[in-house]
Amino acid sequence: MNEDAGLHGKPEERKGNIEYALVVDDHPLVVRGVAEYLISHCGYRSVHSVADGDACMALIADNGAPSLVIIDFWLADGAAPPLVKALSDHCPATRLLVMSGDDGVGIDAQARDAGAHGFIHKNESPETFARAVKALRRGKTWFSDADPASAAILRSRRELLISPADLGLTRRQGEVLAMMLKGLPNKRIAMALNVTEQTVKEHVSSILQKLGASNRVEAIALLHGRRLRL
Repeated sequence: MNEDAGLHGKPEERKGNIEYALVVDDHPLVVRGVAEYLISHCGYRSVHSVADGDACMALIADNGAPSLVIIDFWLADGAAPPLVKALSDHCPATRLLVMSGDDGVGIDAQARDAGAHGFIHKNESPETFARAVKALRRGKTWFSDADPASAAILRSRRELLISPADLGLTRRQGEVLAMMLKGLPNKRIAMALNVTEQTVKEHVSSILQKLGASNRVEAIALLHGRRLRL
């Protein structure tokens, strides 16, 4: 990403040691929307953006720690938790907000465990996003049960939840299955779980056998409309 694409805000406000936010996401339209909303509704004058974890750490090394980092859970170089942990260790004063298009069941817990101060769904309203950002800036946290509307949605989904144990799977197999259901290939799953691709293949084979499915497509069809609780 070139410099102009990675910086948002008025040119005169990008100079000097001023507070800034950082968006880590490899979807340009999402980045632009989030950056513009941070500036127009959340009090930021300067927002940087990068596409992956390596670029995030490099930018911070050059510019100092931001007051807020917003991170997509699924990045091109893997899942967000390792980056969240690194940021938590190296930038203890920085507030960390993870976002995802997934339903947040299990994912928000992973974000919290890694050191994030908040998690928000990408399908939330802009107003909810602004409340989450402002809560973090006040030193508070924001997870699935922080907003009444979000909590109601999650409660309505719980009837459709099943655990790996319900399917006769181990916790690790459940993690692999959850990523299979999102359409992730073995290589991407291996990166997210920090295991070899061969290990993932072995897990997939065991999962298919336990589900009585002959392939991934059949496994996904069998679980259509259900959500895994990890």
